[in-house]
Amino acid sequence: MKAWKFVGAAMGAALLVSSAAKADVTIKVLHLQDSGPTLDLWNQIVKDYEAANPGQHVQLQFLENEALKAKLPTMLQSDDRPNLFHSWGGGVMRAQIKAGLAEDVTGWSGDLEKELSPGAASALTDQGKVYGAPFDVSEVSLFYNKALFAKAGVKAEDIKTWDDFLAALKKLKAAGITPIICGAGDKWPMHFYWSYLVLRAGGGNILAEAGAAKDGFKGPAFVEAGKRLKELADLNPFQDGYLGTNWNDSAGMWGDGKGAIQLMGNWIMTAQQTYAADKKGQASDNIGVLPFPTLPGGKGAANVTLGGVDGFLVSKDSPKETVQFLTYFLQPKYQQVAAAKGFYIPATLGTSDSIADPVIKQVASYIAGSSKHQLFFDQDLGPSVGRVVNDTSVAIAAGQVSPEDGAAAVQKAWDER
Repeated sequence: MKAWKFVGAAMGAALLVSSAAKADVTIKVLHLQDSGPTLDLWNQIVKDYEAANPGQHVQLQFLENEALKAKLPTMLQSDDRPNLFHSWGGGVMRAQIKAGLAEDVTGWSGDLEKELSPGAASALTDQGKVYGAPFDVSEVSLFYNKALFAKAGVKAEDIKTWDDFLAALKKLKAAGITPIICGAGDKWPMHFYWSYLVLRAGGGNILAEAGAAKDGFKGPAFVEAGKRLKELADLNPFQDGYLGTNWNDSAGMWGDGKGAIQLMGNWIMTAQQTYAADKKGQASDNIGVLPFPTLPGGKGAANVTLGGVDGFLVSKDSPKETVQFLTYFLQPKYQQVAAAKGFYIPATLGTSDSIADPVIKQVASYIAGSSKHQLFFDQDLGPSVGRVVNDTSVAIAAGQVSPEDGAAAVQKAWDER
């Protein structure tokens, strides 16, 4: 894989000095980071970079997750487009590249693959060309409130299979505890359930197999996933009004202790603090984490994981200083801070030892031990199919479509993409 080289301390100094004589440049960064502590670090990186690079200015611009997805296509075609924009890779990124909205930066700064996790770095490449770089890796896991589990007499170590999981939910309900908090109003949080069930039923390569086969998305694994999701929803395990609850509010509810479980990426650790009523949320020592359970007769093992790579793509016709800033941003000096404070799991190598939070460390170990780390379905399958996956997941849970019709809808979207 071709990639571009991380600028170490010595090389970085040379680059920074040489840039001082250049004309003023403004680098616009569009992100969706809403965690205050994480933004404090990012603002410090910007401050340090600007101090070391007179004439260069970095503007951080925030958009909420769904707003970014909706507005980004138009923004990238405007004269005021961001130079760096958040990306999860996958089919959405490939569509942006095909539309000519992302810049091929292969060779702009040498070879970065020795400084970044190879799997993470490859997520922002296409056909051997580099279009950006990742800053973190994530995994979707079952995060649970230890105190609420104890109150209901649920033992986390006993939850290994789907039947174990459903039994735990029933015990939580019997104890008067809302078993699961879900922000289904934004739809993508519900797609985590359907996606994991597909992986557990069909195995880690199921998406590639389905895409290569005629009517592959109508196959047994996808129908079985829908049936299991409906089985889950029929227990009424979610909070009241979950179909209209957005992700931010769901994170706050879980942080407030209003439910026992949230199936979410490891970013829940900071988000549940940000959106909790007291801005503190659950203490780390009251949070546990589990792999998604296995299905009886399923092909997917417990170490087939679902997650993502968060990074930045470079937009078309951006100045080369854009890559210089991204390289500066990714250096271990800063990413070790992110790891140590549990903000995220950095893609920069040499940072995992800095992870202090035991929950994040556990998630990192799941990723390290994964036999297959599948990118979020709604990203991997591309924007048009991804929207149908998200819509269908909610519709199945709500009883609005059957598992068979849901699988057929995904197949139709795949055929028409």
